[in-house]
Amino acid sequence: MLAAIGLDETHESAYRALVRVGAAEVSDLARGLGIGEPETERALRRLERHGLAARASGRAGRWVAAPPGAALGALLTRRRHELEKAELAATALAEEYRAQAAEPTVHDLVEVVTGAAAVSQRFLQLRLGARDEVCALVTGGPAGLTGVADSAAGRSADRAVRCRSVVERAVLDMPTGLVELSAAIGRDEQVRVVDRVPAKLLIADGSLAMVPLTSRTAEPAALVVHDSGLLASLTGLFEAVWRAALPLRLGADGGTVGEADPEGPDGTDLEILSLLLAGLTDASVAKQLDLGLRTVQRRVKRLMELTGVTTRLQLGWHAYERDWVARRTRAPQG
Repeated sequence: MLAAIGLDETHESAYRALVRVGAAEVSDLARGLGIGEPETERALRRLERHGLAARASGRAGRWVAAPPGAALGALLTRRRHELEKAELAATALAEEYRAQAAEPTVHDLVEVVTGAAAVSQRFLQLRLGARDEVCALVTGGPAGLTGVADSAAGRSADRAVRCRSVVERAVLDMPTGLVELSAAIGRDEQVRVVDRVPAKLLIADGSLAMVPLTSRTAEPAALVVHDSGLLASLTGLFEAVWRAALPLRLGADGGTVGEADPEGPDGTDLEILSLLLAGLTDASVAKQLDLGLRTVQRRVKRLMELTGVTTRLQLGWHAYERDWVARRTRAPQG
């Protein structure tokens, strides 16, 4: 538990034992810890250097514990300062890197990453380092989904990074496919399905892309593509596959996934459109239709994606052009 402030298991055990008894002889501590006296002596000296223990006055060989509140508090403060300095250094290096990469040479536009560990590490860097959006084409299994299940990745959700994934239909038939896809949708990720995707692909913030290189004989490898015409082509490929794919929706029981036709709105979408065109706000629409505000906003966003527009004014025009609001909808209540 105290490894974060520089103490290994032996030193932490020694300090905890000393705190429990308040003061002790080296021999007594050694017996309690189950280690030799020389090792115990070295541990106590290390604790002394950290300000966590001190030799008792007036009696040789006896040690006392420093008050944890003050002693550990000082170490934590120092470690926080060190982390702040490291963060500032990382920011400065990132700025320097961006400045240097502003005019990249042709050889710097593509990295070749080899080895399973290196490829996995680079993949996580791109995925966890994204600030705005992560897009992925997934083949062979759901492990490539953009969401991160482990606790260290909570930062992606905290920073509201948008995640869009297109998976092959075969993923649905895999043993854990539906579970992973349901979890991804539960994290508010957008997931669509197609019969086949052209290649595995990960794009972070539209500035970096990663394409695995497949080979039956060579070790795993991948290309990391920086901002360039090639990256623009990969981004265009993803968007083309995304538009052709079918959205996945959770079933009513919350445990299955089904496909929805993206070509038109359902009845609830039509009601939302009608009320919005009548001048109601999102909050008023939600109240009238007994929906959550977030549900209304998500449905409007989906309709904008389906029509390829960027503003609600354009969405209204498309709604009339496609006769979406010509159908009968629920009238607003006074």
